Amino acid sequence: MISPRNGRRARAHRGIRGALAAAIAVGAIAAGQLIAPASAVADVQTPDEDAVVELSLTAGIHGVVAPDAPVTATVTIDNGTDAAVAAGRVSVEINKTPLADAAALTAWLDGGDADGAFTSIGVEDSDEVAAAQTASTTISATTTVLGKLPAGVYPIRALLTGPEITESPGATSVLVVTAEKDLQLTVVVPITATPADGSLLSAEELTALTAPDGALTAQLDGVAGTSAAIAIDPLIPTAIRALGSAAPADATSWLARLESLSNERFTLQPGDADATIQARAGLPELLRPLPLSPFIDQANFVDTGEAEGPTPSPTPTELEPEIPTDSELGAVRDAETDILWPLGEARTADLETFDEYLDADITTILPSSSVAAESSALVEVDGHRILVTDAVASAALSEAAATADESDRERTITAGIAGLSLVPHSSLLIGLDRNETRTADALRETILSLSSIGAPTSLSALRSEEPASTTIVGDTTTARADALKDLLADEVRLTSFASILDDPLVLLSPERIEIMRLIGVGTASVFAPGTGAHRTQTTVTLNSVGVQQPSPVQLFTAAAPLPVWVRNDLPWPVNVTLTSTPSDARLDIEPLTAVAAQPASNTRVKVPVSARVGSGVLDVRFSLTSPTGVHIGTDQTAKVTVRAEWEGIGLGILGGLIGLLLILGIVRTIVRRRKDSEADAATEAPAAE
Repeated sequence: MISPRNGRRARAHRGIRGALAAAIAVGAIAAGQLIAPASAVADVQTPDEDAVVELSLTAGIHGVVAPDAPVTATVTIDNGTDAAVAAGRVSVEINKTPLADAAALTAWLDGGDADGAFTSIGVEDSDEVAAAQTASTTISATTTVLGKLPAGVYPIRALLTGPEITESPGATSVLVVTAEKDLQLTVVVPITATPADGSLLSAEELTALTAPDGALTAQLDGVAGTSAAIAIDPLIPTAIRALGSAAPADATSWLARLESLSNERFTLQPGDADATIQARAGLPELLRPLPLSPFIDQANFVDTGEAEGPTPSPTPTELEPEIPTDSELGAVRDAETDILWPLGEARTADLETFDEYLDADITTILPSSSVAAESSALVEVDGHRILVTDAVASAALSEAAATADESDRERTITAGIAGLSLVPHSSLLIGLDRNETRTADALRETILSLSSIGAPTSLSALRSEEPASTTIVGDTTTARADALKDLLADEVRLTSFASILDDPLVLLSPERIEIMRLIGVGTASVFAPGTGAHRTQTTVTLNSVGVQQPSPVQLFTAAAPLPVWVRNDLPWPVNVTLTSTPSDARLDIEPLTAVAAQPASNTRVKVPVSARVGSGVLDVRFSLTSPTGVHIGTDQTAKVTVRAEWEGIGLGILGGLIGLLLILGIVRTIVRRRKDSEADAATEAPAAE
């Protein structure tokens, strides 16, 4: 018998179903003939949260059948328990009352609630299913059984019953009966890649991403041969070309393949930076990467030729390196540059700013949630052209493209197509979410599945249509824009701080790219914590160079060097000026000392000092400034005890001791000579007698 308990797949099924049900709050369109080989899948209806015996139901192709066509349904029993599931009977039923709208679709997929009565379309025996095994049963229904169903979305369900099955698991799905519709369908796939350090992809990262099983390779595999348009982050080709001859072979091949694809393409903003937040922050122009010279090793761009001359054996001559410009590094062949794809928060004023940014009448891609109404994928707002992505369909199909499990993915695709079938439009644009981990199979199947409801249409053809007129519904919040202003204010501080470096760009160029990635469209969900972490790191960087806290100093001589340590935690050498200021005039100190501090080390500086008349305890304040006069780090103060007169006293005492010793030596010598004279006289007296 079956002991119902929910397992991994059941939880995954409900999670996907709930996400799709929420996403399908607004519908889109149904359309024509089916060409992709997949089918509708539904999940188990088991109220007990512990069940691991599951049913899945597939019907048609992505849940779609043509009018007056027979239906083949497949019910799969997935036994996740450690006991066999007994043989039974599998039945499939259809409710011939179509779902009225997206809310009804949500109620059915999420809770199994639907108006109308269910009619059996077939029953088949099922074999015993061993522990941890799956088994499938196919049920076919002719048009005689189904009856003449008009176009619509119909609830279907499956149930497993049997004498030894006490609690029967079930599965729900939908059957979409299509009508002849002339739907134009366009898909846009963003391709991005975020490096670990937030700046440019390294050679090691590119090697992994562009390997045959790499994430970037999967993106191209997924779109190749489809009608999807590609939106590419130009920092990916920039990272590849910046490596010159050191670029991994797979990476250069990947870039060549990208540019050779027949897919239409346009460039995102570098780092996928959101144009809306920049317009809302009042920036006069879009942020651009600073000069990329710090990322370039000129040795990787040196070409060799043969020296001219009549010698029979010409010798190689090293030529000057040919360094590509920044625009050449990020160029993508045949890519459009007059399309912006920001977050869906833009207002009409922002659209005007976008035109000023690019000095052109640009096309902006926004979700349908940003416009008041849309009857096609191309609309116009106060003279500004907008490509409108269907928010509901894009969310559902983005979920499908990110789902590796085939049955889960099919369920997601089916629910998305059912939602599209409820509210028809003349044209439809699907904008997939930014996702850097999609598999090639999931992406390709998702793109091709859309052919079941519409005719693939190029992006250029969509842009050439006559736009419908509408109004925009923008977000008026400024919290993200205010945070961007804070980031740029920190960048100004870093620019001043970077004057201590021989080449300030080694710090500033990565910083600018990191800011652009922080405001990226694909990273909007982690913008707040990302911004906080980045600002904390900026503070650490600004405090990475400074004077170490000095120890108390005893000065017993009139002149001596005062030891001071300058800390440099940066990976580059820095040039600073040490300013030393005593608290009173008893100490004469060298006011300015140039310091070249080595990277990631503490550098000892000897500051000449001399004591004047007097003694006591005083303070010496040490501070650092850059060559341009910018204050660096935190000032430190040393306690200096001055005993300058002790040197004279010590010399006097020493001189006295030396004089005393000389006198004692002279006295001793005189006394000894007298004794010697007396002894000689005493010896001579007896001899005279």
